Amino acid sequence: MKKIIIRNAAIASAVFIATFSIMLTVNYFQVRGATPLQTGVIETLKEINDQNADNPVLQEQIRQLDLLARKAYFVRMNHLMTGVYILLGMLAVFIICTRFYYAKEMDIPKKDIDAFDEWAVKTNTRKYVILVASGIAAVALVFAFLSSPHLKNAGKQAKGKMITDMRETDNASMPGIIEDVIEIFDDVIPQKVPEEAEPSDAKSETINTAEDKASDATPEETTPQPVISTVTHNAFRGNNATGISPAKGLPVQWNLNSGANIAWKRDIPRKGYNSPVINGNKVFFTGADEEARELYCIDLTTGDKLWSLAAVNIPGSPSKMPKTTDDTGLAAPTVTTDGKRVCAIFATGDLICADMNGKQLWAKNLGVPEVNYGYTSSLLIYGNKVIVQFDQAKTAKVVAFDLDTGAEQWSRSRTDKYGTWSSPTIVSVNNTPQLILMGCPGITAYNPNNGEQLWRVECFAGEIAASACSANGIVIGASEHSKMVAINGIDGSMLWESNEYLPEVASPVALENNVYIATSYGIVASFDTQTGELKVEHDLETGFYSSPVIAEGKIYLIGLEGKVHVFTADDAFRLLHSFDTGESTYATPAFSDGRIVVRTEKSIYCVVNR
Repeated sequence: MKKIIIRNAAIASAVFIATFSIMLTVNYFQVRGATPLQTGVIETLKEINDQNADNPVLQEQIRQLDLLARKAYFVRMNHLMTGVYILLGMLAVFIICTRFYYAKEMDIPKKDIDAFDEWAVKTNTRKYVILVASGIAAVALVFAFLSSPHLKNAGKQAKGKMITDMRETDNASMPGIIEDVIEIFDDVIPQKVPEEAEPSDAKSETINTAEDKASDATPEETTPQPVISTVTHNAFRGNNATGISPAKGLPVQWNLNSGANIAWKRDIPRKGYNSPVINGNKVFFTGADEEARELYCIDLTTGDKLWSLAAVNIPGSPSKMPKTTDDTGLAAPTVTTDGKRVCAIFATGDLICADMNGKQLWAKNLGVPEVNYGYTSSLLIYGNKVIVQFDQAKTAKVVAFDLDTGAEQWSRSRTDKYGTWSSPTIVSVNNTPQLILMGCPGITAYNPNNGEQLWRVECFAGEIAASACSANGIVIGASEHSKMVAINGIDGSMLWESNEYLPEVASPVALENNVYIATSYGIVASFDTQTGELKVEHDLETGFYSSPVIAEGKIYLIGLEGKVHVFTADDAFRLLHSFDTGESTYATPAFSDGRIVVRTEKSIYCVVNR
């Protein structure tokens, strides 16, 4: 009787294994590419919602349906994990029951016949039964875990908007739904508290691409949505303003006249020398003139304008525009974004912050900067702060503002003079972030969390326009009116200095073995990062305001007349390609996987591999 019970338990568990294996395998093929934000019903609801913005009752009903759809989606994800646990449990029951059922058969029977062969057959049969069952379960588990990333990625994309929707919904009108959905999130998607000392680009810099697709598309569209790269370019010279991009699959040649490798090209709405910034499928830049100061957002794939935001009705904003030179203008600083918000500043001292859909979150005027030529220092986001280097002719300071509210988080006075046209950068020294600011006479490191000064080296003279760079804890700064210096980021000690070739506006970029600079008089050169020894130089007979950027083992550099140069980023520093675009270029290009966005004096365009 006992043996029969064990046998029946083994058979029942085998049936469960087969059933759940089939269910989990089928589930994988059902969830691929699915998100709670991309179903036809949800798309239709969004369209109805947009068309009936003045009907609050209908909008509330749509909101409730939307939340219920999301809740059902994440319940499904929870059920997937439950199925995995049941499958593993049934597999364990099957193996145990099988071993107990054949326990007495494990001994070699005492018979006159060839018992060893009979025992071997039974043993092999038992082994094969267990292996087959385990194999079926293993295949199902593989498909279950393949399904999980689709669900989790879609869930993370949907979560930000979902929580916002729930906060905007009247709790009294939806008893229990919000609590249930949040509980599902907590069970299915483990939460991790970010470390304040070191921002995570992968988390902070990724926009809700699923939401963007759902809001931009219509049910009638049949064209597949483009794959959006997670590689961002969130500030001047890229993430943390380092001048190094992780982008891959980049073009190395293009032609504006023939259109070769040109995805799109658009005229600039208003004048500006700031560089483009990329996050997800959105490109940001600014423009300004006597009539308006504006922040723009365009589509990375098509170049179509998504929205614009004017800096208006800001208390303290001047009615008369400050005087600037033609090669600086009112919109020289580059914007910055974290994938949730984007910030811009103008020569009027107007600082604005918007969400990714162009809604202004806050704005303030910092006072009109008293700087010769015009204000040019670009913004930089660190954690939940936007950092502003506000060096003027008489006073200098660096300020961090809260991204959510615009409230000042910390501010530090600086002793640098003449005004500064360089921009802040974040470097890593012993895995600890340092905020590096150039100035006259000092290059200074701060703790980006609280503004505490870490070290300072006074070594420069005259006007400072280029920003700093770093490699392996060595911080490097250079100015045409002074010299180039390398500083140990740990203790602020001077490692070496050089005055052979110096940049005026273009910022240097560094790797472990080489520092690369571009001058305003046409010389580009590489120096040894450890010793400062001049290695290679090229006379390109054109000046540079655009800074060199390293991507995919190459250095991209664009001259003032629009001539593009591509070098190897190694000891050889070899020129690979050189070609004219025909448009004057002051800005530094922005990079994402497979795409380069270039802003010229009159246009902005996107380069792709074709």
